[in-house]
Amino acid sequence: MQVSEQDAAESAPQLVGAFLKHRREQIVQRWADAPLFRTVFTVSRDEAVEACGAVVDALCEVASSGRLEDIGAPGFEAVRDQLGRMTAARARTGSGPAQVTEEVAALRAPVLELLREEFPDPASPRAREGVLALTLLIATLRLVVMETALHAGEDLIERQRQQLLEVATPVVKLWEGTVAVPLIGTLDSVRSQVVMESLLEAVVDQRARYAILDITGVPTVDSLVAQHLMKTVAAARLMGAECIVSGIRPAIAQTIVQLGIDLGPVLTRASLADALAYALGRQGIEVSRADAGAGAR
Repeated sequence: MQVSEQDAAESAPQLVGAFLKHRREQIVQRWADAPLFRTVFTVSRDEAVEACGAVVDALCEVASSGRLEDIGAPGFEAVRDQLGRMTAARARTGSGPAQVTEEVAALRAPVLELLREEFPDPASPRAREGVLALTLLIATLRLVVMETALHAGEDLIERQRQQLLEVATPVVKLWEGTVAVPLIGTLDSVRSQVVMESLLEAVVDQRARYAILDITGVPTVDSLVAQHLMKTVAAARLMGAECIVSGIRPAIAQTIVQLGIDLGPVLTRASLADALAYALGRQGIEVSRADAGAGAR
């Protein structure tokens, strides 16, 4: 596709779009060996070629629409998901968004080389317009990749935060029909919701009749925390389990009294051991000290 004088009326973006379509296979083969694709698709080069083809097709659509600097151009939607998976894969290997966008910028050189071959005079004004249009298009692709990488990073951080919350609020099966959640650290609305969901799931899965919320490791209790605890207790009751709050230390007890919080409907015990003994006793299981039994013999 040599660019002739007859193509002069064609706009630079349209020219680039036609070029990308005409030279698609050559561009794809060159890009498949570029670091951006080679480091992600390590098993099969055919996968890299397919991914490159999707990106070239997207750029061709964007160029043909004339929206070279618009990251919201419809053509980019077709590759955002793929770019997101690629940047997420690179992030797992330690590559940051800056490095990934630099690798996107490196895609420009092999395409420019092919574009210049389309002009009888690579230094002509028409050639310079085409080069500028292609440069703008690749720069916009960099912005799309950076935006996608940032979103992928935010999603990863959110998933990790959720996993940490779940790890920080384990539900432990203490006995048949008895589960406990030993809470450590500060409780907020988000974590309290995770506690409630985890506890209710355990009540259903374990068919638990007794659920213990141990707050020995909770440094402070305010009115908001108390409300969350009471909501969790009420929800457990609706699921058919009796909920016991244990580990209320003297300082926390004083705080609750000073705040005027009514924990009357909530069954409380001083320690996790006392709460477990209560739950076992309610099930007809007698708990006694081993040394006391030895003395009786």
